[in-house]
Amino acid sequence: YKSPTDMGVNMAGNCICDDEVCKEASCQEIIRRYYSAINRLAKGECKPEEVYKIELLMKQAKITTAIRKTVSAALLKEEITGAPTAAIELLDGRIVTGKTTPLLGAASAMLLNAVKTLGGINDSIHLIQPNVIEPVQKLKTHHFGSKNPRLHTDEVLIALSINAATDTNAQLALDQLEKLRGCQVHSSVMLSSVDTKVFKKLGIELTCEPVH
Repeated sequence: YKSPTDMGVNMAGNCICDDEVCKEASCQEIIRRYYSAINRLAKGECKPEEVYKIELLMKQAKITTAIRKTVSAALLKEEITGAPTAAIELLDGRIVTGKTTPLLGAASAMLLNAVKTLGGINDSIHLIQPNVIEPVQKLKTHHFGSKNPRLHTDEVLIALSINAATDTNAQLALDQLEKLRGCQVHSSVMLSSVDTKVFKKLGIELTCEPVH
């Protein structure tokens, strides 16, 4: 190197310097990996030893799944509704939940509730009218042979996009999607590969209970 500047020494002040932030991020990553492991175990994709190692790490770090705020929020909602639920922690710390309905899966309902919250849209407003969802359900069950009539997250986002052409609230909701990147989500049941991929594309960190 020809100089300290060439070595990048002048960038030293821009490094990570908040130890508490680093510790919190590390603990959250351990919990996410724990849920990933117990999900894989439930699917028969790994051995119990993998889960045991992470549980040992959690014990050494003196942490439990309780540090992930969305876990308790989702499980409490499930206890109240008696059906699968999901919860998301927005970047400002607010927690938004979603429950299973005859039209939507819990993850889809939560996603719509999240963009409503971010856009300041009244909770009573339907971003997608039920009479729009019902024909899609009929297509899924009668023609595609699906046993689950509820819309997945990708189907909800497509319907929302179509609705945005004539509905300003739907367009406002769509504009909020980029604000979900980096948010934390927990589901009270394992989600389909479709929903999992959608959350990954949106930049959302997902964990699930090991329940089918």
